Amino acid sequence: MLTEPRAFLEHLYRAAVHRALPLANMGAFLPAPPKGRTLVLGAGKAAGSMAQALEALWPADAPLSGLVVTRYHHIPPRPEGLAQRIEIVEAAHPVPDEAGLKAAERMLALTAGLTADDLVLCLISGGGSSLLTLPAEGLTLADKQRINKQLLESGAHIGEMNCVRKHLSRIKGGRLAAACAPAQVVTLTISDVPGDDPAVIASGPTVPDATTCADALAILDRYGIEVPAAVRAQLESGELETPKPGDAVFAGHATHLIATPQQSLEAAAAAARAAGIGAHILSDEMEGESREVGKVHGALARAVALRGQPFARPCVILSGGETTVTVRQRPAGTPKGRGGRAGEFCMGLAGALMGQPDVWALAADTDGIDGVEDNAGAFVTPDTLARAHAQGRKLADFLDRNDAYGYFDALGDLLVTGPTYTNVNDFRAMLVM
Repeated sequence: MLTEPRAFLEHLYRAAVHRALPLANMGAFLPAPPKGRTLVLGAGKAAGSMAQALEALWPADAPLSGLVVTRYHHIPPRPEGLAQRIEIVEAAHPVPDEAGLKAAERMLALTAGLTADDLVLCLISGGGSSLLTLPAEGLTLADKQRINKQLLESGAHIGEMNCVRKHLSRIKGGRLAAACAPAQVVTLTISDVPGDDPAVIASGPTVPDATTCADALAILDRYGIEVPAAVRAQLESGELETPKPGDAVFAGHATHLIATPQQSLEAAAAAARAAGIGAHILSDEMEGESREVGKVHGALARAVALRGQPFARPCVILSGGETTVTVRQRPAGTPKGRGGRAGEFCMGLAGALMGQPDVWALAADTDGIDGVEDNAGAFVTPDTLARAHAQGRKLADFLDRNDAYGYFDALGDLLVTGPTYTNVNDFRAMLVM
């Protein structure tokens, strides 16, 4: 019998995160140094740790230089004795800023003069869409910031958001790879999206894009998001179309997934089994409104706890993917809520569990940041609702204003890890004893 369920769940989370760290995964996918030079370009929450891993693994006598951009405070401590050969800069996420714009401009400039003898290693991970911002002609940074914020609050799923981002950019949707011609391009990527599609991860700056301007327009219209008239006209005419599968610009390019959500869930499952607890992975591709996904997980955990179906107790039930949060309109005078997908899931889960004995849970983002807060996620325990009630806190009130951070912070149930320097998206674990 586990005496510390919360510590056990955090142990599983850390096993999942460790499996996705670049240094443990990159070496098998590195090509041989080229005849010419090797340029490194990259973007994402894991870009700093990916750059350091590459510096450690690349032959010391082979040329290596370049630039990557990561989120503020996501550059890992440099290992002692590791020489820096790749510049790492920081920018804003999830809403882009001027630093990300300048980094993208510099990356495009670095591709000038590349030859067929050169190699471009692109290090791509989740978060790259915001960090690598270069608005299409007719769009300002302020436009991109507004559109990005509206997409984030609309409930649009990641594929929809990135379709729009690709068509409103001069660097995403394969355009970075096009700029690297005629050099060979090898993309090393850490997946943070359901289905592990490289065209969706960070809006696929180095891979073909099968979506169209018409798709992007339909998404903007679906969620009521406006763009300047001149940009809308360019979308309608197809002027902002991205390079498509089969385009000669991608000939000879290679793309490797070096870490995926499923691998991390399997690492957590192995850690649970090593402790004598059965483990079951539902899926690494779960999407949907966070609180509703939480309710479904709660119903499943109750079935296991009450009837031993569909899994025998004790067990851990794991899932991943990328849920969404639709930000509710607040009545005047209502305080603004704080929190991200993991916390919102936990509120939905806590409500559905209804204080079910012998069920504990943890939902956290594998990058260590739930939304824009300082926590990775939150814990749910058998007495979550009772403890909140004793403080005069009604779950419905916090759900109404999307305030998961406020709800779980008062209970002492936030998980705070700091940046993990990787990102394979949502991690959820329910322990049923």
